[in-house]
Amino acid sequence: MIKRSERLNNVSYDLCGPLYERAKELEKQGHKVTKLNIGNPAPFGFQAPHEVVQHVIRNLTHAQGYSDHKGLVSAREAVKHHYAAKGISRISADDIFLGNGLSELIMHAVEALLNDGDEVLIPSPDYPLWTAAVRFAGGKAVHYTCDEESDWNPDVQDIRNKLTSRTKALVLINPNNPTGAVYAKELLQELVQLAEEHNLVIFSDEIYDKILYDDTEFTSVATLSDTVLFVTFSGLSKNYLAAGFRAGWMLVSGAKLKAKDYLDGLNTLASLRVCSNVPAQFAIEAALEGQQSIRELTKPTGRLGQQRAICYEKLTAIPGITCVKPKGAFYMFPKLDTAKFDVKNDQQFALDLLSEQHVLLVPGSGFNYQHQDHFRVVYLPEPVELSDTLDRVQVFLQTYQQLELEKA
Repeated sequence: MIKRSERLNNVSYDLCGPLYERAKELEKQGHKVTKLNIGNPAPFGFQAPHEVVQHVIRNLTHAQGYSDHKGLVSAREAVKHHYAAKGISRISADDIFLGNGLSELIMHAVEALLNDGDEVLIPSPDYPLWTAAVRFAGGKAVHYTCDEESDWNPDVQDIRNKLTSRTKALVLINPNNPTGAVYAKELLQELVQLAEEHNLVIFSDEIYDKILYDDTEFTSVATLSDTVLFVTFSGLSKNYLAAGFRAGWMLVSGAKLKAKDYLDGLNTLASLRVCSNVPAQFAIEAALEGQQSIRELTKPTGRLGQQRAICYEKLTAIPGITCVKPKGAFYMFPKLDTAKFDVKNDQQFALDLLSEQHVLLVPGSGFNYQHQDHFRVVYLPEPVELSDTLDRVQVFLQTYQQLELEKA
């Protein structure tokens, strides 16, 4: 038998896991499955800004060769100006790495830092790639609590309690996926102070930083200190509705002088893949310097604003469901009354819903959440489809009682 690498034994990504495979089987049988498992805007009718697409098309003839391994200078300059305008100081284009989406860059950032057994503090619930990346690199993912009773904000004391001599980094996902929480500046300042005290790198995943509701203000954590090393991540997938372009970036800022060896490691990993997708790199400058159309979508009258309202109202109207209203991104993370529905296994709950109503969701455990009582909803479908889908969830829950788990 040819076996897979043992380093994959503790790596999972339930957004495209067994439930997704079951959904594909149902589709082959002729069923229509509503896929609310992944934040992929295009299948629901969202399109990247026209000028961004046209800029890529116009530059295709200039994209036939490799770029610099860090990325096109023009694109990195645009990223630099974007963050300088936010207030991040002393940065240059050389501090920026472009990648094939955020996923590749997260893997690079983690792999360049960790030795076997090193620890990284990661929120629970989290975007599961962070946990997977740490484990694949030989590290230990230590999950800190985000408190649902406090609008899903990180529990700073819990983070302190979980620090050890092996802790190398603190991951922030802000705005948060899967909860939609957006962290206040005062909370971020506490976390920066903690990182200063314990010489931690802060990895800040800010891929949803423009998708904000109700006049919520966003603070990029790297604006708050020059004495901590920050690695800030973003890209075109969400804010610019161009997930398939696979165009992401990371910015290294703050205490760069004490991180020269780490930066050399990042440079090595960027070199090993030669460069990221060059046509997509041309989209970055056009996106960052063009009209920020996402702001129209997040207004109460905009499509995302309307869908958020529908999703929240429909979910919280279901007996046995509660939900914290998100301030950012396009997800909700509702809670099931496990006593009412006799839910003991959230994977089984999601499978039962998929089998009966052909609605694909990701259970909370897929986001490294230890309790079996949550699931994530992606509210990207247009309002009529979203409303119909949530009605099917309500019908399912009217009589749902979880039976004994099916045998594998």
